[in-house]
Amino acid sequence: MAGSVVRLCSGSVQTMTGMVMSGAKRAQPAVGRMLNKVPEVTVWFWIIKILCTTVGESFADWINMTLGVGLRTTSLIFTVVLVGALVWQLRTRQYTPPVYWLTVVVVSVTGTLYTDILTDDLKVPLAVSTTVFAVVLAIVFGVWWKRERTLSIHSIVTLPREAFYWLAVLVTFALGTAAGDWTLDATGWGPGTSVLLPAGLIATILLGWRLGANAVLSFWLAYILTRPLGANLGDWLASPTADQGLGVGTAMTSVIFLVAILLTVVYLTGTRRDVIDGAAYSHLGSVTTRPGRERAMLAYYAVVAAATGVLLAWAAAQPHAQPASEEDQPAAPTVHLTPNQAVAHFPPSEVAKFRTIANDTLTMLRRGDQTGATARIKDLETAWDDDQQTLQPLDDTAWHFLDSQIDDVLTALRASPADPVAEKDALTALLTSLG
Repeated sequence: MAGSVVRLCSGSVQTMTGMVMSGAKRAQPAVGRMLNKVPEVTVWFWIIKILCTTVGESFADWINMTLGVGLRTTSLIFTVVLVGALVWQLRTRQYTPPVYWLTVVVVSVTGTLYTDILTDDLKVPLAVSTTVFAVVLAIVFGVWWKRERTLSIHSIVTLPREAFYWLAVLVTFALGTAAGDWTLDATGWGPGTSVLLPAGLIATILLGWRLGANAVLSFWLAYILTRPLGANLGDWLASPTADQGLGVGTAMTSVIFLVAILLTVVYLTGTRRDVIDGAAYSHLGSVTTRPGRERAMLAYYAVVAAATGVLLAWAAAQPHAQPASEEDQPAAPTVHLTPNQAVAHFPPSEVAKFRTIANDTLTMLRRGDQTGATARIKDLETAWDDDQQTLQPLDDTAWHFLDSQIDDVLTALRASPADPVAEKDALTALLTSLG
């Protein structure tokens, strides 16, 4: 994938700028002008961009689900962080790698969360959210072009242009998340297989750009596609092996990629290899474009889009197995078991462990410590999942019975808004079964 992505739009400043400024050679106003606020599109740009999109997927999942913070609370937290990061970025006078890429990481996480709220909380179909985000992005670009007469990343030298740029980036993350999830839902592809489609499309964009496609269009198409590419890559690493993943986990995946981002940013801060040279603007009037070639490549992109649609329609029509998630497990038996029946065949030490965690959680709820209870119940989920291979063969019926009750507890503790009565009822029922 790196061989096809990293060189996209990383040619000379003259070539890229000339394509971006097609049909617009308006001089920059002197008032309010800054040094360029975004990095040059080099190999490093695409490396960090993909790392950031992976973090956006894995880090959001880790905080939301693994830590049990909850989707809406996590979204609120990162919205506040996003505002702070954007204010910091907008107050700088030139491209500063740590500030810029911190903002991209936060935008990535926030864009993912906003899409998840629409899908998981508001039950908006992914097809609808994908369409809405695509329309919003088109409007952002349209207003940006109408006001500034350029969408060039080499011209982010005024506050309005930077504001349009970050708004477009946020919407591309949300759009990429929705489109990527929609594709996975429709096709049933596993995490590893799902990496291939966005990687292949980025390769076709690279080819189109090399053959003369408009650089602005090529850049933003690739920018959108790196979102599902990074997200699918993160899912592949974090998902358990039962779901065709590598089993690294969301926490470790987030740590690995955050460290990689940090090291790369430190390198770029020291070398300044991705800083756009202000001298690039002196070439604007001398670069010629090839409208005929651009029109031919636009038709090429249309053919690629149509072929992708056909591929997805074909894949969606094929029988495919869904990922092995909790929702896909066989339904728990409706039979009710007494406490003695539920734990009779399980080791007492394991049952005592589950009972202790459930008791701790109930105690925290009675004290009004919702955050502590939500965090503590994660220990029960982890311990139960870790013991599945040992306990289920001992008594499959009892295992499914308790698994259903534990699911009820997890659902109640992670509901938004919290329902203390439902939480305590679910825990009390589980504790009764555990004896």
